[in-house]
Order: sequence, then C-alpha cells, then structure tokens
Amino acid sequence: MKQMSSLDLCTSIFPLFSPIPKCFPSPTGFSFSKPRLCHLNIRCRFLSPPAATQFSSDKENEELLLAEINVNEEEYELECDSSEEEEKINFEEFERQAQQAVKDYSDSLSHQLKIEDETSSQKDTRGKQKRRNNTTYNVPDHLLPRVAIVGRPNVGKSALFNRLVGGNRAIVVDEPGVTRDRLYGRSFWGDYEFMVVDTGGVLTISKSQTNVMEELAVSTTIGMEGIPLASREAAVARMPSMIEKQATMAVEESSVIIFLVDGQAGLTASDMEIGDWLRKNYSHKCIILAVNKCESPRKGVMQASEFWSLGYSPLSISAISGSGTGELLDLVCSQLEKIETENNEEEDYVPAIAIVGRPNVGKSSILNALVGEDRTIVSPVSGTTRDAIDTEFSGSDGQKFHLIDTAGIRRRAAVASTGSTTEALSVNRAFRAIRRSDVVALVIEAMACITEQDFKIAERIEREGKGCLIVVNKWDTIPNKNQQTTMYYEQDVREKLRILNWAPIVYSTAIQGHSVEKIIVAAGMVEKERSRRLTTATLNQVVREAVAFKPPPRTRGGKRGRVYYCTQAAIRPPTFVFFVNDAKLFPETFRRYMEKQLRTSAGFTGTPIRLLWRGRRKVEKYDGKDAATKRQVNLVPSDRGLTVTK
Repeated sequence: MKQMSSLDLCTSIFPLFSPIPKCFPSPTGFSFSKPRLCHLNIRCRFLSPPAATQFSSDKENEELLLAEINVNEEEYELECDSSEEEEKINFEEFERQAQQAVKDYSDSLSHQLKIEDETSSQKDTRGKQKRRNNTTYNVPDHLLPRVAIVGRPNVGKSALFNRLVGGNRAIVVDEPGVTRDRLYGRSFWGDYEFMVVDTGGVLTISKSQTNVMEELAVSTTIGMEGIPLASREAAVARMPSMIEKQATMAVEESSVIIFLVDGQAGLTASDMEIGDWLRKNYSHKCIILAVNKCESPRKGVMQASEFWSLGYSPLSISAISGSGTGELLDLVCSQLEKIETENNEEEDYVPAIAIVGRPNVGKSSILNALVGEDRTIVSPVSGTTRDAIDTEFSGSDGQKFHLIDTAGIRRRAAVASTGSTTEALSVNRAFRAIRRSDVVALVIEAMACITEQDFKIAERIEREGKGCLIVVNKWDTIPNKNQQTTMYYEQDVREKLRILNWAPIVYSTAIQGHSVEKIIVAAGMVEKERSRRLTTATLNQVVREAVAFKPPPRTRGGKRGRVYYCTQAAIRPPTFVFFVNDAKLFPETFRRYMEKQLRTSAGFTGTPIRLLWRGRRKVEKYDGKDAATKRQVNLVPSDRGLTVTK
C-alpha cells in the first residue's frame, strides 16, 4: 500500500469544501452529474499500530491517526449540497424570509403585550378618519391656532376633547378633578386644522380644605407616607390654584375659548364666576358657551335657555353622543384663520421620549426643567399627573424631540387594592406612552435606588424593544458624594437592573435644573444607535469571527449548529436574522454570547437588539425523487482521497 505522511492524510480527510470528482460513486450507486461539496462532522482518535492501517516511516514507528468516519442521523451527518446551490445562494430569498420573520415576531410580541384600551365606536370616528386620510397636514403644532376648553370640574371637558380630536386621549371618569394638566390634540374639520386644549376644572370660589379634597378627589395618605402632615395639607391647598394656573395659560394662548357648562346640573355660582372672569379678562377673544349633556333635542333647548344670564349665546351639545358638535365646530372654524403651507412628501422624523417611573420620583420636574416652563403640575401629592402629557421640545443642537410625561406606575396589586379607576387608567396611559415612544427615560429616586417595581418597568421597556436611559434623579440628596460613590452606585444599578445593562446612566437634580440637559444628549445618542444599520458584509464578518472563536456546542448526538447567513432586517430596534441549519442547536448561552459579540464589535449602546434564528430545511432530489440529505455512509482513506462505501 502506498505510504502517506500525516500531512497528506489530514489533507485528504479535512478539505471540507473540496469538490468531489464527477466519477465519485454516490450512495445511491450512480455518479453525480455535477461536482458536489461534502460537509463532514469528523471524530478522530489515535489507535495503536496493530489496530490501524500502518503508514510506516524509515526512522521510527509512530502511532498513526486513523480517521474513523461513520456518518448517520444519530451521531454524525454528511450534508451533501450541490455546488451550484452553494455558489448561488439566493440572498433575495434570505432577505424576504428575514422580513417575514421580523413581521411574525412583531405580531407575536404585540399580541403578548396587548394593552387594554377603550376605543371609540366606528360610527363616532368614521367621518373624522376619512377626513384625515383625504388630506395631508404638515403644519407644525406650534403654528396651529388653539382652541381651549374651560369650565368647572365634572362638566365633560375631557369627553368633548376626545370627541373633537378623535380617540381617547384624555381620561374620562365620572368623578371631578380627573384632568389637572393641559392636554393638546389636533382636530380636523373640513379644510381647517387646529389644536384643542383640554384643561382642569377651575375652582374660583373660596372653599375649605376638606371641600377642596372632596372636589378634586385628592388623597393625603396614598404615596405620601414620608411627607409630614403639614406639607401634605399645604400641597393639597395649593392644588386648585395650580390647576387654575394651567387653565389660565391655555386660555391666554388660544384664539377661541369654549366655555363648557353642565345642562343637567343647571346654572351654578361657579359657572357665573368663570363667566365673569372670561368677560373681564378675555372679552377680545371669541368665547363660545356650550351647554353639555343635552342628549334630548327637546329638553336641550330648555336646558340651554337657563344659561342666557351668563351673557353668552348658549349652544346645546352632547359630547358623549356627538349631537350638536358639528354646529360647534362650524362656529369654531368661522373664527379661525386658515393656515396654508406647502405639503412636503416627507416629514422630518421626530423621536418621542417617554419619561416613566414610580410615583414621586420627579418625572414632571424633569419635563418642566427641559422645556423651561411649568408645563405640568409638580406636587408631592401622589398621582398628581393623570394623563400622558405630550410636549414638543428642541435641543441645543436644534434636534426636535417629542416629550411624554406619564403618571407614576405602581404595582398592580397596589393599584387594585385602592379600587381607583382613575389610577388604573393612568397606568394604562403610561404603558401606552412607552409603546408609542422611541426612547424611554426610566427615572429612579437616588435615595430609594432600585426597587422591584423599577425592575418590572425595565422588563416592559426591554420587551417593547425601546431605547432606554436610566435617570437617577434627586442626586443632591446623596450625602458626601465623590467619585467612588458614583462608581458603587452604578455597580448597584447594573446588578439590580441586569436586563438594562446596555442603558446609559444619567445623574440629575431636576428641581434645581442640574444636569437635565445630559438627558437629552443621552437620548439623542440612544436614538442614533437605535436607528443604525450594519452592512451585510460587516455583519457576517463579525458573525464569522464570533463563531470561529467560540463554535456552537455539540449535542449528545454529535450535531452542531451552523450559521449560513446573517442580515439586519430592521431598525428601531436593530433586528438581526440568523439563517442556520437548526435553531434548536443554538442554546440560550450561545445566543447571549452572539449578542455580546455584536455589541462589542458594533456598539448599539442604549438600545435592545433582537436576534431571530431561522432553521433551513434542505431537501435534495435523486432520480426525480425527494430524499433526505443525511445518509449513513462509510468513508475510508484511499490513494485518491476519500472513498464512499455503502
């Protein structure tokens, strides 16, 4: 037998991608018409010279390597693929499958994270949606005329706001004092477009502290255990004036004022005081008196007639059923100037930043410090913010952001124990704000550090696939701070929020305006990383190096996962699809390793990344019949390389 060196033997055994000659006999007994490529999983062992075929040397006898290759479905596999298939990989098909994989994953995730949301009936919103689809509006929010809705508590201002803007932007509950901050929403009527501003109930009559608490449904106990009783009472006493201040700001910036009253309750002293206040201070503006809750056309005229004494012409409407709102909108639009701008086909993308966290961590203070005005009410009263407050903001570099202040998110059991429908809806609005945002600023209190509820919120952010930065607020309350304090604090945050180990951390004191600009800088950086796309060549190079350094582990049956192709199928968040032989051969540890390698090599700071694994089925045809590619064959060394025997 012809002698072979060890190098020749290994060369004959291990050329995994060497083409086999055309005359090479196949397992089925006929010659391949085209060269084929064989991918082998090989187990090698050393045997003593008597038990192996000896390739002796003139100088000494050595233990020789015998490659025993036994390929079967249980332990080893021989994957034979046509060279034409290998050389002409259908990349377009891979890309199509990647897009489909992203869509399937997104649909599945949306179903899992479905947020219970009350929606208006199709009958109520069909006409408004049709008007929206027929016309393209590219007028910025700050250029639109504003229409403010004012009145005493519980007259239906939020219900009318939802009717005019379409949808359920404001919380509507049959109790007073639900709305406290200003809410803005676009409204369309014919060729007119304007901003509607919802306000809190105005209390202009002097009342005792007990009556104020009952009128506004303010609690002095929930979430305020660490605040002295005197401070609680002072905060409650200031609440009416703060709500009135927000309503005053809305009236001052509006061109038309809708003065809303309750037709079923009749004329009250509060209605008369508000009417006098509007007449004395804003008589130069258009004031429309709308009598709400007039569902019956016959009774509506009688109910509205009672309000002639206010000095305005009353108009009976019903915000719930929609009766009379068409006439109201006609009257509003007759007092507005039509704004015409050139319609641009592409609007500039404005990222949305949601500010979320537990109650009383300083979310509203951060929003006010960023925009430079009292956009929302800041109070130690727990649950001051009810709705999600949207605000446009421009950074120092001119970058525009859409800021969303949210209500504090408490534990589900704590919310359920209070039985408060308003708080449940507020938490629901906060989760909806996370869903419609691009970057989430998770605010934690410095002294409280990380709680279990913070971790629950972090899990929600990661599952939603949103960019995130961790804002440690009230940093000034930490005594004797130094560089080591920051380092130890960050280590504690990273350990307790392991699910957000990729999120940057910002330290701020919002009440004093310290370092709040760093929040916008970090959010802009996170949004850029979230929108970044890697080229396919760069991505596959990173994957090849990662697999070469640490291959997927073998199973007990001897199988090992193989990566054929990788592509980035989506951004926001970055989503990568791996096409492999079998997704089950890649355990969770290897998938985390691959994610870590992608972050190390490509960055993606502040954003979660999705790795989707797609198995590839391989079927070949022999004699026009489908046959599995895995076959049990024996390969032994010969003078011409490897010989296959059945």
